Amino acid sequence: MALKSSLNVLRFNKLGTCLTLAMAALLTGCAADQSALGNGTTITASDPARMTRSGFLSDYARLKPTKWGDGIQCWSEPNLKASNYNKVLISRIVVSIAPSKDKEKDITVDPSDLKALTDYFYDAMVKSLKSQMEIVDKPGPGVVVMRIALTDLVPTAVKDSIAGTLIPYAFVVEASSGSATGRPAGSTPYMGETGMEMQFRDGVTGAVLAECRDTEIGRKYAADMNQGVVGAAQTWAGGYLNSFQQWSYAKNAFDKWAKLVAQRMAEMRGVTSTK
Repeated sequence: MALKSSLNVLRFNKLGTCLTLAMAALLTGCAADQSALGNGTTITASDPARMTRSGFLSDYARLKPTKWGDGIQCWSEPNLKASNYNKVLISRIVVSIAPSKDKEKDITVDPSDLKALTDYFYDAMVKSLKSQMEIVDKPGPGVVVMRIALTDLVPTAVKDSIAGTLIPYAFVVEASSGSATGRPAGSTPYMGETGMEMQFRDGVTGAVLAECRDTEIGRKYAADMNQGVVGAAQTWAGGYLNSFQQWSYAKNAFDKWAKLVAQRMAEMRGVTSTK
């Protein structure tokens, strides 16, 4: 047991060194823009135990894990001809807030924050899809209508993140807490999270063509050594910095979903996306 603990400390110290180098680069101006921290899509992780069932979708029983979606669950009509659709209408995004797990504390959210988040997600979807499909504002022939619900939205408890950071060597315990409690590795109990339920409808008949869902959890200590030292440092630094902002993890999840959905739609339609 002592050997295992020592190995954990050494492993996290190695990752901590990556973080230190990345943060030093930021502070000395070597990373002058956000792109130096990577695209943020690896900072959150899918958590199948927290998938939502809000009633927004028509058939949750048909949802299954996908090979392409990094945790996203989907179903689609077996005879779906995605190539018939070359336009997309992204409907107004709706949001639900997760109830507080602490009965003495209510989660309150500034309405302007919600608008900023839905606008961000909408813009991310448009940016990812516009290279392969025309973005329209009315349904019709050749139009697939995307309906999106953000479910059980949870902001990061910034005060808790700061408090944990101030404790010497707390990162070793925190970085292990995700796996120990059944959460994604690198997450902590105060990290932000957001669920997504997405539906695709025919722009003429309104028939449901496909549905998906996912729940992403923020990771304060996110590092994939398969990306190499630089990639791991970027992800670690990005996850760490985002732990001090309420909604950064939600934006990371939005970027991830936009990228994956656009890639899958391009694949199904047999086209090449330039984004």
